[in-house]
Amino acid sequence: MRSALGFGVGGVAGLAACNQPDATGDGPAVATQKNIRWRLASSFPRSLDTLFGGAEVLAARVSAMTDGAFDIKVYPAGELVPGLQVMDAVQQGTVQIGQSASYYYTGKNPALAFDTCVPFGLTARQQAAWLLEGGGLDLMNEMFSDFGMRTFPGGNTGVQMGGWFNREVSGLSDLSGLKMRIPGAGGDVMAMLGVSVQVIAGGEIYPALERGAIDATEWVGPYDDEKLGFHKVVKNYYYPGWWEPGPSLSFYVGDKAWAELPASYQAIFQTACAEAAAVMQQRYDAKNPPALQRLLASGVQMRPFSDEIMQGARDASQQYLEDNAAADPGYKKVYDAFAKIRKDQQTWFGTAERAYHQFVSS
Repeated sequence: MRSALGFGVGGVAGLAACNQPDATGDGPAVATQKNIRWRLASSFPRSLDTLFGGAEVLAARVSAMTDGAFDIKVYPAGELVPGLQVMDAVQQGTVQIGQSASYYYTGKNPALAFDTCVPFGLTARQQAAWLLEGGGLDLMNEMFSDFGMRTFPGGNTGVQMGGWFNREVSGLSDLSGLKMRIPGAGGDVMAMLGVSVQVIAGGEIYPALERGAIDATEWVGPYDDEKLGFHKVVKNYYYPGWWEPGPSLSFYVGDKAWAELPASYQAIFQTACAEAAAVMQQRYDAKNPPALQRLLASGVQMRPFSDEIMQGARDASQQYLEDNAAADPGYKKVYDAFAKIRKDQQTWFGTAERAYHQFVSS
């Protein structure tokens, strides 16, 4: 089903305009103002202006649409809480809102991964359709209610790169014993393939890679990876990130904080989330191409994962999803709905979209 305002997270210009008195954003959007002050804890460092920037867009739009009456102060990872404890902070009421990726918290419930992505899952547009039009967000919020919060889609990176490796990985045997930073279901599947999986927050990856604590890492794509400097340590850059074909970032809001918001502010908040989501995707699509060219010019070797690795990873991913569904009725409920959407989406996107991209890319 749709979000309360009927907006998806795709690239739709001017998502917030309908709640503003004019296109410039001048003047309050509500007649009676109530002063609200929230704190937002992000899982991302301030230097990652695409990811962390999504929270800044949210805060700016909420403030503009309430004439400053609804103020959200945004804190980067580590300033209030560590980057991988954002969901806990919202659950405990330390902050009213968090910005994170739900697959960081699969230890709480493995099905939370579907709020972000699963290996060989959905692209950014497909994930948006699943969450906002296919009933996915309702299923996610059933789970998040167990933790006293709700989730709102807050952006997407698009298909990610496969990451940085200190040596070539030509086949499945090359993955055995490899120490790699990779979270969520992708990490679980990599572990099935023999990888020694590490989960490290974004700001801690570079020093771990530099001192050899890890042999490989994935993050997002050229723009963010360049900012984090991975190319200064290793030169093998693999693609595609089969574990993250369209990861959706999320804003978490505590149920108590949400209930205290006036209905007009709730609507404004949802509109701002939709705009923040659209802006994040647009920025990545604009900034990744030139960043990739800069990385290649610096001597980075871009390599595709072999067919052996891709097929082995796909088989392991399917086994992982089916095993989890067999073990947990709650997981199965989400997976069954997701699997149908995935099949339908792949049939459609594999037709006109695939034919067009194959032609123009060649």
